[in-house]
Amino acid sequence: MIADKHQWRELGVHNYIKILIIGGLFCFLFRNEIESVVDRWLIDSSWSHGFLIPLFSLYFVNQRKDEILRCARKGDFRANYLGLFFLICGILFYPFNIVHLRYGYLSSLDIIATLGAIVLFLGGWKLVKLTWLPITFLVFAVPLPERFYRELTIPMRQWAAAVASGLLDLVPQLEAMASGVVIDVFYKGEPLEPPLDVAEACSGMRLLMAFLALGVAMAYLHYRPLWQRIVLLVSTVPIAIFCNIVRVTITGFIYVLIHPKYAQGIYHDMLGIAMLPLAFGLYGAVAWFMSSLFIDESGAVAEDIVVRKKNMR
Repeated sequence: MIADKHQWRELGVHNYIKILIIGGLFCFLFRNEIESVVDRWLIDSSWSHGFLIPLFSLYFVNQRKDEILRCARKGDFRANYLGLFFLICGILFYPFNIVHLRYGYLSSLDIIATLGAIVLFLGGWKLVKLTWLPITFLVFAVPLPERFYRELTIPMRQWAAAVASGLLDLVPQLEAMASGVVIDVFYKGEPLEPPLDVAEACSGMRLLMAFLALGVAMAYLHYRPLWQRIVLLVSTVPIAIFCNIVRVTITGFIYVLIHPKYAQGIYHDMLGIAMLPLAFGLYGAVAWFMSSLFIDESGAVAEDIVVRKKNMR
């Protein structure tokens, strides 16, 4: 028997009108902060992936469509007034932060927290249980504070410079020495000017943030044991760092052995894009390794039972 497929139209026109009204008021209240975040997505390539995050969240919601509509039809969603309290707190905190705390990152997080409070107020904990990941996933779309972002990029740039200089040093007649985020290169006894500088754009943070968000999405969508999902999620960090080290090293070889112009501009950007297939390939290799090494015995037993029943007939 094939299970009934639910459709979003089952919510009814009145529910969609309610969603439009609440959504309109929500966007109007936080319009300045939403515009600020979207502008950052537009002007800062490190956060351009922010446009995809809300789409992923909507996709996650759609993945739970049958459960959401089934609960709605049964009347399992009930208003929770604790959510109303959190909603009021979220609305009041927004101007308080702007006037007194003046910490922009909290304003962006307040939008997500207020959205969660709305869901709790309208649908109770049952709806929160089904939508908590799509809501919290929006955090990946919020740009980190500039100072905090720079502090994170510095060690990543230093790691990339140190590893790249060590690999460059293996080339005959080539000496490389890392000093912080700068690599001094001597080729055939002559210093290359200017020295290689692992810029902030080469820190790997762009790849790390985007790939970490993707890792959460893939771990959620893959039907695996919880521990395997955690391993997949954690693996995104070393994979992103490794791919960035590869990028910096290749850039160094191109700069020294081919021509500096091929290590800049559009060529540099294309090399960064080329790291995405490498990252996906490594991530897929980790997923395949766990699937091949660890077999779900319960599934194997269930399959064996079905086969025996067919043979008995």
